Amino acid sequence: MHSALRTAQAAARRTMATASGKTLTIGLIPADGIGREVIPAARQVLEALPSDVMAARLKFVDLDAGFEYFQKHGVALPEQTLAALKSDCDGALFGAVSSPSHKVAGYSSPIVGLRKQMDLYANVRPVISGAAATASGDKRAIDMLIIRENTECLYIKDEELHEDANGKYAVAKRRISEFASRRAGEMAFSMALQRDSMRQLVGAAERTWTGRPKVTIVHKSNVLSVTDGLWRETVRSVYEGNAEYTRRVDVEEQLVDSMVYR
Repeated sequence: MHSALRTAQAAARRTMATASGKTLTIGLIPADGIGREVIPAARQVLEALPSDVMAARLKFVDLDAGFEYFQKHGVALPEQTLAALKSDCDGALFGAVSSPSHKVAGYSSPIVGLRKQMDLYANVRPVISGAAATASGDKRAIDMLIIRENTECLYIKDEELHEDANGKYAVAKRRISEFASRRAGEMAFSMALQRDSMRQLVGAAERTWTGRPKVTIVHKSNVLSVTDGLWRETVRSVYEGNAEYTRRVDVEEQLVDSMVYR
């Protein structure tokens, strides 16, 4: 069901790589635990790709980060890793982080650090599966792309511990900005159009999704009316302010509670 679409996507990637004629430098960050197993395996997969799938030459750079590195060197995300990613790499593969569940003085997750230092503002997660039975008994395939804003909300890590007559209490600040929400919204609508263009490369019978591109704005503004309200309003303004989006893309909203089972 999905082989034709994947072939079209690979063809698009190959065309870009061939046009550039460059060597792609990939940073490899195994970090902790299982990361030291999956990153070498991922490298083997990339090196085994035939030229009709990956026309670009690949160069790999080994980089350090993680909790175990912190235990040895006192820093979880070394400056040399950041410098290499910013100046030498076209992309990176990150393994896993064994961040402790309790507070460790001086330690901060390198994942959050990478988001901030590299301005990785959008978490882009494709979800594809073959047809499977739903709760209603219908068979339905999944082909969606989840875009999550990656730098704000509770991940700004602004926490405070207080104490009053009733004992200790903790406060975590949550930040939602128009700037960050707009960037994530732009990414969602532009990717919707890009994926629709890829679908046009295959026949209708081969497509999982045959309708117009659709973006679902997920929020909790029925309760968090200020923060999630700003997120909702900003993403909608991205849509309403772009004639191509309103002409070619459908938009809807969904509360996060019900989105998980929808």
